[in-house]
Amino acid sequence: MAGAGGRPAGSLPSRGLAWCFVAPPSPQTLEMTEMTVAPAELRRLPLFADITEAHLAELLQAFETRTVEAGEWVFRAGAVSERFELLIEGEVSLLDGEAEVFVLRPVAPLGELGAVTRGPRSMAARAKTRAVLLGASLDSLMDFFEQHGDVAFPFHYNLLTLVAAKVRRDQRRLEEMRSNLIVTQKAMKRMREALLESEDTPLHDQLFEEIDALIEQNKKGHYVVEPSPALPTRVRLNDGEHAVRAISNERLVFERGQVSLAVGDSFTGVLAAPDLELPLSGAVDAVTEAEVVVDLDPLIDDYAGALERHLTRLQMLDVVL
Repeated sequence: MAGAGGRPAGSLPSRGLAWCFVAPPSPQTLEMTEMTVAPAELRRLPLFADITEAHLAELLQAFETRTVEAGEWVFRAGAVSERFELLIEGEVSLLDGEAEVFVLRPVAPLGELGAVTRGPRSMAARAKTRAVLLGASLDSLMDFFEQHGDVAFPFHYNLLTLVAAKVRRDQRRLEEMRSNLIVTQKAMKRMREALLESEDTPLHDQLFEEIDALIEQNKKGHYVVEPSPALPTRVRLNDGEHAVRAISNERLVFERGQVSLAVGDSFTGVLAAPDLELPLSGAVDAVTEAEVVVDLDPLIDDYAGALERHLTRLQMLDVVL
């Protein structure tokens, strides 16, 4: 999530923003400077709303500047964030693959949610022009918050508000997608029935197989849930426990570690969660350097119910009521 200011690229307000470099910075260098952004300017950003200007002035004392030349990477997709930063001069492109999705202009945070939570970056950021960033390492930022609880509380409250708003928007979009999927699924079932009742031809056979495969793929049981750290879920094998990366009532994906499994091997293990131990079996469908994918065998009713309850608990962690 990122906001963008309304001023032209490369422009800065004439008052409240001044800087003085100790020495001309080389690309991607950090300089401790006297640069400050007017607290009133920061308060226009949702992350800093309702934080007093005096507290924002304290927060800025913990920041330093970083200069990134045009064409250089601010961060790459998949990289674990280590800094919280604000764009205060120039332009930064957010890229999904090679496609430019957004262009950030001052004053704008560079992915505040991913930055503060140390999550992997979902997009890459590259300087579109020479850019100046104001920020701090997460370690130093957390040290500052420990010493300034009166600043930390409103900051994290605003961050949580942003997260809740984002989750609600995501839920609305997912509900729209789910509704469209149901309509499509019903239409494909009608098409499949029509093909069954019509004259059999090679084309009919091909269409029936394609539609039947899509109907099977779209069944609810094929949609996996990614366990949250708040409700850790692991699978216990002979060599120890492995973190579960995704699970449904038909599919299991877990970290490979040192386990020696190959495609087609039989699988047996125990699903372990804080309030659950459940025997599982199945066949290995795929193996990569990082993970193992298992097609699970059907469970008896009691076990299937227990798994469904656990999946519901995992799903509820993604719901804002």
